[in-house]
Amino acid sequence: MSRLAIIGGGSWGTALAIVLAPRFPEIRLWVYEDDLAARMATTRENDIYLPDFHLPANIEVTSDIGSALGGASIVLGVVPSHVARAIYGRMLPHLSPDALFVSATKGLERPSLLRMSEVVRDVLRKRFEPRVAALSGPTFAREIAAGEPAALVISSNDSDLNRDIQRAFSGPTFRVYTNADPVGVELAASLKNVIAIGAGVCNGLGLGNNIMAALITRGLAEITRLAVALGGRPQTLAGLAGLGDLVLTCTGTLSRNRQVGIALGRGRPLAEITSSTRMVAEGIQTTYAAVDLARGCGIEMPITEQVHAILESRRSAREAIRELMERSLKPE
Repeated sequence: MSRLAIIGGGSWGTALAIVLAPRFPEIRLWVYEDDLAARMATTRENDIYLPDFHLPANIEVTSDIGSALGGASIVLGVVPSHVARAIYGRMLPHLSPDALFVSATKGLERPSLLRMSEVVRDVLRKRFEPRVAALSGPTFAREIAAGEPAALVISSNDSDLNRDIQRAFSGPTFRVYTNADPVGVELAASLKNVIAIGAGVCNGLGLGNNIMAALITRGLAEITRLAVALGGRPQTLAGLAGLGDLVLTCTGTLSRNRQVGIALGRGRPLAEITSSTRMVAEGIQTTYAAVDLARGCGIEMPITEQVHAILESRRSAREAIRELMERSLKPE
């Protein structure tokens, strides 16, 4: 595993480049914005998405996607879900069929409702059948870049691929477990962002710890219902990619989706919230995808439905909380 290409120079892509730098002789980090890529190459810092962290010398920053992918044995995709298909399409002519592919994007494609590993396969099989795994777990980019310990999972149906990525990525502060349930892992990674928006709404309303604990617990229950209906395993939802990431995203101050929820709870319009930052909160688009998936499967997801209503301005935050509390009584 001599060369790693990381496609996506946001906070998470940059943090992954930093933490994985000791594991590879060379890393090429592709950044969409030409001006940012040029600055990063000179200053060795991502001043927009991850300021105050130095890029190790073996990380080459480029905005040329062909140059980034040349000779890569592992391709790690860290692009927003809504542009993933287009970016992988741009990558296609430059890819080696022998490369291993890892998706670290936590989202679902609309309107197809495909998981990110499915999007990768859908695009790349025009030339070859790719080997794709998903990387997920409870992680904030700034903590990873700072070298704080973290545990994640690498997931695919290919046990050899899982082991190869586990060995390539694991280090002193970056522990990677293998998981054979990509459906559960990718759905958990995506859907927890929806619940995190709801958690932020509660915080923005000034509510306390009781409702937060209930929201996380019942949120996990509805994520699990949908994931299992789509072929995931219940135990996956109790692991790092499920409960672990859900707790972190709902409670951590660095959570973008929680911050969106806080602003909504305080009465700010969604358009104003999204226009005020260059960061992507995947939970917004995932909410719409989750509602479509749940309705298609006949799965009840009351928290997700209320987050959806808030995002569409069909219901105020307080009305949404009241509707959840006044639902018909039933066993847990």
